[in-house]
Order: sequence, then structure tokens, then C-alpha cells
Amino acid sequence: MFIPDHHRNDDLSEIKAFLKANSFGILVSQYQNKPWATHIPLELEVNKEGKEVLTAHIAKANPQWHEFDQNEEVLCIFNGPHSYISSSWYKDEEVPTWDYIAVHVYGKLSILSEEEVMASMHRLVDKYEAHSKEPISLKKMSPHTLKQVKGVVGFEIEITDIQAQYKLSRNRKQDHPKIIAELEDTKNPMSIAIAKAIKKE
Repeated sequence: MFIPDHHRNDDLSEIKAFLKANSFGILVSQYQNKPWATHIPLELEVNKEGKEVLTAHIAKANPQWHEFDQNEEVLCIFNGPHSYISSSWYKDEEVPTWDYIAVHVYGKLSILSEEEVMASMHRLVDKYEAHSKEPISLKKMSPHTLKQVKGVVGFEIEITDIQAQYKLSRNRKQDHPKIIAELEDTKNPMSIAIAKAIKKE
């Protein structure tokens, strides 16, 4: 994606933390000569070879997977908080804009075995059930229920490139106090999250 230099984030530790906190992304690949996108959780993990990967699965009914092997690279898009920024919050006249955090991850996709898919599902469920009032576990489910794994295609994406854009009014440092105050005053969770991110700048 196009990233002006002052919006680029190269802090890999911060980006990885963002990916883990915002793992519901969009998998984009080519299918029948058109871009095809599927919205799914894409978990940042380290595979058995010690390489950083994104692990996920889609339904076998989704035709996207039929041409996975024809894609040299796939794209995964992750969106964080975003908010409208009114130029009335600036000291000088300017047009309004939008602040946001977005990360694009490129990589090479490979299909997982059924056993590897099941293992990834255990990790996925355990992660998101950790804070449930009554957490469930796949370990306690019947073989009949777990047969549903046969209805999905699991895969991992070996990461080849990460592009992170943190558009957080970095070119308007003089206006940060006013921008932050106005964002917090909206009481909108997304706007408040952007205000918190700007405070870290």
C-alpha cells in the first residue's frame, strides 16, 4: 500500500502486538483472474521451522482455496481503530482528514494437514475462550462434533513482507492536545483508541 514516510511504522514488536490484538483480517488472493477476499481470523504464530506465519482456515465451500496454489503471494489486511479528524481542531486552516492504523501482510500460502488444522483450532479456541465466564474446550467435545474439521481447509502463510501505516496526525504535532481532547470527547470507542495511539507518538 502507499505509505508516506511520516506514516510508516517499522517497529516490528509494536506491529506484531497489533496483529495479535487485531487478528480478524481479510485474506486476499486471485480466484478466476479476480481479487477474492474472505474475512477470517488470521493468527500470528511461529511454525515448527521457527518461521513467523499467519494460521487460518476457511470453509471448503468457499471456492477461493481451489486456486491457492496458483497464487505466488497472498495479501492479508488488518484494520485497527480509525476516526474522522475535523480541521476545526487545528490552529491553522486545513482540510479535514481521517486517522487510522492498518497493516498489510504478504506471504506464501501452504495447505495444512487435517491434524495440523485441528491443532490450530485448539489454539484458536483456547485463546479466545480464556476470558469467557464458562470457557469451552475442544478437548471436551465429541468426535461427532469435531468431524466438522473435515469441512474446512486450513493453511499457514509464511510472511514475506509487512507494511504498517499509522496515520496519527504525525504532521500536526502542534495540534495533538486539541485533537486528543476532541477525540476523547466524542465518547466513541474508535476515536478514543485513536486518541490513545496519538498520545504514544
